[in-house]
Amino acid sequence: MTDSIIDENFLNSCIVTAKRAAKSAEQIIKHYYKCSPDVTIKGDLTPVTQADIECEQVIKQVLATQFPEFGFYGEETGKSNTESDFMWLVDPIDGTKSFVREYHFFSTQIALMYKDEIIMGLSHAPMFNETAWAAKGLGAFIDGTALVISEFTNPEDSCYSTGNLRSFTQDKKQWEKLRQVMSLCHKTRGYGDFYHYHLLAAGKLELIIESDVNILDIAALSILVKEAGGMMTDIEGKSINLETNTILAGNPETYKKALNIFKK
Repeated sequence: MTDSIIDENFLNSCIVTAKRAAKSAEQIIKHYYKCSPDVTIKGDLTPVTQADIECEQVIKQVLATQFPEFGFYGEETGKSNTESDFMWLVDPIDGTKSFVREYHFFSTQIALMYKDEIIMGLSHAPMFNETAWAAKGLGAFIDGTALVISEFTNPEDSCYSTGNLRSFTQDKKQWEKLRQVMSLCHKTRGYGDFYHYHLLAAGKLELIIESDVNILDIAALSILVKEAGGMMTDIEGKSINLETNTILAGNPETYKKALNIFKK
């Protein structure tokens, strides 16, 4: 498959398949939710449950049935068919801690990378009954409603949200820069996980900062923000890639102001 094949029909086919995979995983998620599934702690000290494993298995099966030649990189099962130019990036339950503790801030994240570029992403939040998706050149949507980033730039109008900040707390210089960035917005919230990216893409807040993430957490969300008209990189302004572990995202004007602070 060449670049010329990556057209609207192809991307729509990928979106439909990703939606079907996420819906299949939702049945498993809702089966285990509030059933106290057994929890195992992985080497990186994050939890994994039987639900995570079964969800990834069914997602992989659905994607491979439609696109058998594509590679796969999953949170629980790792990489396969890595020689392919196309790679599915999957976190079956992003926010397992939330899932285990029975609050709704978790989601299924499915993205498609072509070579080094993310060209499609789907973020499905089963307990919110909300599905967001985007594809290169096709825009961004939540349940069929087109998303557009906000144009608010004045601090009194703007809202900032954080996710994980553990690494920032261990670095005095970064913590001071974070304090300066907070002055760009009047309201500070900590929605975290998938949710604040959905809000950002929908024009309901202006800036997001996170540390301690990995590509499977944010691949689908990055194209959602970009296709809605926003900016999303790491805190140094570098493009999202497989090694990304910090996030700076926002509407273009607020993002640029924050990036200037972090690059001082």
